[in-house]
Amino acid sequence: MAKAKILLVDDTRLVLELEKSFLKLSRVEVATAANGVEALEQIRRDRPDLIFMDMNMPAMDGISCCSLLKADPFLCKIPVVMLTTAGREGDRERALQAGCDDYLTKPIDRREFLEKARKYTEAVERRQHRILCHFPALFLSGKSPLGAYALDISDGGVFLATKAEVRPARPLRVALYLPSVSPVLMELAGVVAWVNEEGKRVKDKLPAGFGLEFQDLDEQETAMLNAFLDAEHAGRLAPDAG
Repeated sequence: MAKAKILLVDDTRLVLELEKSFLKLSRVEVATAANGVEALEQIRRDRPDLIFMDMNMPAMDGISCCSLLKADPFLCKIPVVMLTTAGREGDRERALQAGCDDYLTKPIDRREFLEKARKYTEAVERRQHRILCHFPALFLSGKSPLGAYALDISDGGVFLATKAEVRPARPLRVALYLPSVSPVLMELAGVVAWVNEEGKRVKDKLPAGFGLEFQDLDEQETAMLNAFLDAEHAGRLAPDAG
């Protein structure tokens, strides 16, 4: 069976790389274009099954491209998800008037991106690469920093081992150094998704602690986190040098 084809259209390379990283576990073919002109050329040459398109681009913006696409009787059935800028009134209305099938706001949230993609093709995988790890972290409870250890991490969240009491749905910030050749200090916002309490474990194989789901990561934070995860994953798949 042929793989589903997804076209990503954006003039910002970082955004394209970010979207591609979200799809790395999915059995799909991914193509990219930097503007509406390139997108139309690719669509007519090799019809995709789904398109994610930025609204604001040079040469031809997403509104113009989508309008032309939806006016073509041979291409109008291709789903288009328009990426709009958060806080800009009227963007959604303009996108819908252009005929787009759905929309997302920037900065792009991984979970929302995959949910939209999964809505139009079942080939999209929503699971995450989880990397087992063991490095120190700090999280803020009120104004007091508390120590913990990160035991597994993905681009969606991290499990922190700690005996400190936290409650589900509580917003927190966590600071951690991602171990690498050049360690990177990251301070990330999140919300407590679940808690492993002493004597009442949700996951028996993990110690006391909690799962933190990352929230509102910007594109640079997500790119840095994905770069670390990809490097770790590749390193663990590589054969031993000895």
